[in-house]
Amino acid sequence: MIDVVVLTVVGAPTLWLGLLGLLLLVGCPIRESFLAHGTRLAILISLGALLTIAVPMFLLADWSGKLYRVGEIVNLPASNFHLRLEFMFDGLSVPMAILTHLLCGTIAAFATNYLHKEIGFQRFFLLFAMFWTGMTLAVLAGSIETLFLGWELVGLSSALLVAFFQDRVGPVANGLRIWSIYRCSDAALLLAAVLLHHAAGEGEFSELSGRAGWPHSSGALPADVAIGAGLLFILAAAGKSALWPFSSWLPRAMEGPTPSSAVFYGALSIHLGAFLLLRISPLLDQSQLLSMVVVGLGLVTTLYAVVVGRVQTDVKSGLAFASLTQVGLIVVEIGLGFRYLALLHILGHASLRTLQLLRAPSLLRDYVELGNALGAQVNNRLGKDGRKANGRWFVWIYRFGLERGYIDVLWATVVLRPLSSVLRCCRLLESEWLLRLNGSDDTPTKARQNSHGLDQWQ
Repeated sequence: MIDVVVLTVVGAPTLWLGLLGLLLLVGCPIRESFLAHGTRLAILISLGALLTIAVPMFLLADWSGKLYRVGEIVNLPASNFHLRLEFMFDGLSVPMAILTHLLCGTIAAFATNYLHKEIGFQRFFLLFAMFWTGMTLAVLAGSIETLFLGWELVGLSSALLVAFFQDRVGPVANGLRIWSIYRCSDAALLLAAVLLHHAAGEGEFSELSGRAGWPHSSGALPADVAIGAGLLFILAAAGKSALWPFSSWLPRAMEGPTPSSAVFYGALSIHLGAFLLLRISPLLDQSQLLSMVVVGLGLVTTLYAVVVGRVQTDVKSGLAFASLTQVGLIVVEIGLGFRYLALLHILGHASLRTLQLLRAPSLLRDYVELGNALGAQVNNRLGKDGRKANGRWFVWIYRFGLERGYIDVLWATVVLRPLSSVLRCCRLLESEWLLRLNGSDDTPTKARQNSHGLDQWQ
């Protein structure tokens, strides 16, 4: 019976995503009412099945964790290698899964009216179903393979929803930039999975961190493997949660519709990196170096977000950096060992930020109406309340905030330009070898002409 409930929790979003994808693939017209009611029904079914597991755990105060194995993808006994699809229900995954379902249901109801008669209404709900499925798989993952599957779905849906308005250049370019940064995060997580499989032969979180149950489990890996895997996990979490120096993509993500901004970068997606750090907390306990790195990363991110967020001129960017400030504090709490406090912080902050982002368009309209009604009194009052600050340090900090910490310039100078140079050289060498194999004359000149497209791309 319990296996059916587990399959219902995970299967409802998966089947709904598959149904929407199939209908849109064959070109079948879908009514808005079907999309709205179908999404709500799928969320209610999955949430109801989840509560049948959560309520007994809460009443019995048994949060040690239960691992359910759905299937085994790869099993190589000779090399001690296993690739399994597993789900963990414990004191960390169950609250996060309930939060995911509640916020996704709220956003689905809001988006039904907010995107009414929009051209991309069907596309939005398809990507929204992809995100909901990915978050469910990620927070309930009992193995790193299951986590990586949900991690990829969340990243793909996030990038596509940032580029939701395809007729404009800005959203498409920002979506591509976010996808590029997510690739770095995904590569780090994949390398960590390979390292863990090489060391232990499997990627189950219960085996890697002991069986005492979160957060009381202790690390079971060798010290050098724990440090290497922990650093890769921290890098993956930094890219997904926009921690410094990956923070430049967060304001760009606000190009998407307000519902996706609220549920992704205000509530759920931006906390997925912090959730990963909570899941691997036994590795952090095993190495003081990893804990110090996490604390330092959280403090730098918080300071950066506070400075930059003070000079933002639009409400969504201001809320984005306010979210980043709290995420930095959550990361600090994780590094210091306050795991329950960090979990409660995630739950409360995600709910508050969702409300603020959904309220932002109405709040701006209310301010405009209030200013029109009161006239010059509002402007005079704002002028009296403003503070005048002098000093070169203030000007430098203000410019630092306006330029968002010069992170884009840093990435372009340190990463993009050297990488473009390496790719240009590789393209030139490839063209020369192909022309030599074809027996063409004047090989270097033609090779440079063939590599001219890379210069234009840069």
